Amino acid sequence: MKKTFSIAAIALAASTLVGVPSLVVAQASVAPEAVQAGTYKVESNHTLAQFGVNHFGFNDFFGTIPGATGSLVLNPKALNKSSLDVSLPVARIFTTNATLDSELVSADWFDAATYPTIRFVSQKVEQTGPRTARISGTVTMHGVSKPLVLDATFGGAGVNPMDKAYTVGFSATGSLKRSEFGVSKYVPAVSDEVQIRITAAFEKVN
Repeated sequence: MKKTFSIAAIALAASTLVGVPSLVVAQASVAPEAVQAGTYKVESNHTLAQFGVNHFGFNDFFGTIPGATGSLVLNPKALNKSSLDVSLPVARIFTTNATLDSELVSADWFDAATYPTIRFVSQKVEQTGPRTARISGTVTMHGVSKPLVLDATFGGAGVNPMDKAYTVGFSATGSLKRSEFGVSKYVPAVSDEVQIRITAAFEKVN
């Protein structure tokens, strides 16, 4: 006899194998307006910033910066009252190329010894759709502060089944010109415009 398996049965079996309750999917799929308001901190282990540039016109090349820290004040029913303050540790830039990584944190590029963090502080949050918002703020990098706009999308919210913390997640995209921050080595051979992609998790503090 041919056996058939429902998606629910497969999900239940998979979650049992890894020790994660199957109801986590339902928890994380709450409506944005139902998310708990309050102050959150960055959950660093599951937050990652990715940057991308074009390499000599041949291909796009990517790197990441893990280890973000910071806070989010979230008011789901009045997003304009929300705020964000997040920093990235420059010394942890990672591209899978150890030689390049050491160059990027050197004084020729981001100069991690002198400017150890990249910091973004929001100034305005505008809702643009049922699950999206535009976050306008200031990014400080390499000792220079400039405006930056991030287009954010709500991912999900609920109690993390591993650490039991109430967690909310987002993704965001944006772009900047690195030469405006004094990071201009190899421009324009290596593109001046840097594409930014962020995936972020925040745990509720109060």
